[in-house]
Amino acid sequence: MAVPPSAPLPSSPFYLRRQTSCPQCSWGMEENAVASVGCREPPGPPRAVAVPCFGISVDQDDILPGALRLIQELRPHWRPEQVQTKRFTDGMTNKLLACYVEEDMRDCVLVRVYGERTELLVDRENEVRNFQLLQEHGCAPKLYCTFQNGLCYEYMPGMALGPEHIGEPRLFRLIALEMAKIHAIHANGTLPKPTLWHKMYDYLTLVKNEINPSLSADVPKVEVLEGELAWLKEHLSQLDSPVVFCHNDLLCKNIIYDSTKGHVRFIDYEYADYNYQAYDIGNHFNEFAGVNEVDYCRYPSRETQLLWLHDYLQAQKGTAVTPREVQKLYVQVNKFALASHFFWALWALIQNQYSTIDFDFLRYAVIRFNQYFKVKPQVSALEMPK
Repeated sequence: MAVPPSAPLPSSPFYLRRQTSCPQCSWGMEENAVASVGCREPPGPPRAVAVPCFGISVDQDDILPGALRLIQELRPHWRPEQVQTKRFTDGMTNKLLACYVEEDMRDCVLVRVYGERTELLVDRENEVRNFQLLQEHGCAPKLYCTFQNGLCYEYMPGMALGPEHIGEPRLFRLIALEMAKIHAIHANGTLPKPTLWHKMYDYLTLVKNEINPSLSADVPKVEVLEGELAWLKEHLSQLDSPVVFCHNDLLCKNIIYDSTKGHVRFIDYEYADYNYQAYDIGNHFNEFAGVNEVDYCRYPSRETQLLWLHDYLQAQKGTAVTPREVQKLYVQVNKFALASHFFWALWALIQNQYSTIDFDFLRYAVIRFNQYFKVKPQVSALEMPK
């Protein structure tokens, strides 16, 4: 989970120098993916795109010196004494710094430094690959480079949304359309598998083996968690939710609204991967409650969800949508929202152990577990339409 970056930058006219190999970018990106629902298809034949990688490590407790070294490579015409910076503080996984020289931030480079031990949570090579995939389909900003413990990319202009915004019909329709667009990105002729189960089993193994002794009394016992995860997999795998390319972390601050262009864009692709369609939507609905001050009274009403899902399905299909189709997705989404609570609760337990970010991860884990057990009975009782 992270926060806003945001604004189109002209690409640098020079080829980046002093590149060194690193695990994140030692491969070329195959551009065979097919886009639909309005995604921009790059002209010409598929081609491999290398991501420049610099052998620079940035101190997460003192970002500025390392960030300026990167800026010297990416913007050699900027004079160091003119570089201004802005720190984004909403991130829960990484640390983010904007570097620019003009007040309007038209040309602005975001330097993102990975959080402590976040390699336990995020496949960084996969993140870069997915970043490029989204970029090639017009769904992400430009990725400028990677470095030893982070990456630099384009700032996207606009307003990072909050819980008070995403329930507005005018905006949630734009969000539904953008999600449909991303869900339409397909793999290169492969049959993708959902990332959900192996990720959650990996997280639970970490909790069990490395964190268990320090768990709070408010956190369910590991044996209980193991039983719940088995139940989730058995119950949700039967719902036949399609596997699509998902953002998987669509909290409010990861949605940027550009009022001048009248669209939204999603940012922060650390957790992006192929997953269940209903999980991505259910996870987003859970985020209506917010992060810092969590309030599940904000969870979207059935009426709001049906409107949202209708807009989504219409964008996805391009044809009329039946009430049965909307109701089916409604049931799938609310059931998969359970898995979202469970996923981020496990994630928060791991972050509580290792993260240096100023956030009460243990309290957040307890909130998500509590909500999971609170809504489980009523969600389990939902039935698919005949």
